Amino acid sequence: MTEEPKITLIIAAPPEAVWDALRDRERIRHWHGWEFEGGPDGGLDQEIETIYFTDVTAEDGVVHLNGGDRVEVEAVEGGTRVTLTRPALSGDSEWDAYYDDITEGWITFLQQLRFAVERHPRGTRRTVALRGRAAVSPSTALDADDLQDGDRFQLALPDGAGSGSVLFRSVHQLGLVVDDWDEGLAVLTHDPSTGAAMALLSLYDMDEDRRAAIEEHWDAWWRSTIAR
Repeated sequence: MTEEPKITLIIAAPPEAVWDALRDRERIRHWHGWEFEGGPDGGLDQEIETIYFTDVTAEDGVVHLNGGDRVEVEAVEGGTRVTLTRPALSGDSEWDAYYDDITEGWITFLQQLRFAVERHPRGTRRTVALRGRAAVSPSTALDADDLQDGDRFQLALPDGAGSGSVLFRSVHQLGLVVDDWDEGLAVLTHDPSTGAAMALLSLYDMDEDRRAAIEEHWDAWWRSTIAR
């Protein structure tokens, strides 16, 4: 029997706060995914409704999502353990082709959940999302490949920001807490097997002019340095 893969992390907050962030629609939009409007999927609010509230059961610290994923919340020393258990591969080649991408997405979202609950529990998030095929990994382009969990860094980010610390590193992702964004988060992803890459910026309690300026600088850098 194929073992169901798990993603586990510890959030430095009580279980009630984590559960609230997982079950309150308004709180979910401040850590899940990124902002987008309309289109065939109906935007971020519709995506949240589909993933977290449609054919979903939630009780006793466990959320059973409609795609077969299961999220468990439990108290541990130092805070709350969150474990997401993925279903085994279905055997449907069309669906299974997206399995690894969905797993990577969950790593991003759970780390964004952790960041929001720990650093901005009642903050209002705006996002910048840049995606596409990459000529070079965003992490490599920023000279950040040697950074590990907890490291302090001083980098030349596209908008002029540069100091902060590493929130997490996984096989394909790097999460940077950026001090100059009043503790914002940049998640950089790259899959060398496909060339797919993303820079997802989470900016909290920031005025629109500043957010737009950050987006402009990062978009120009992405087009000139990252995009294939």
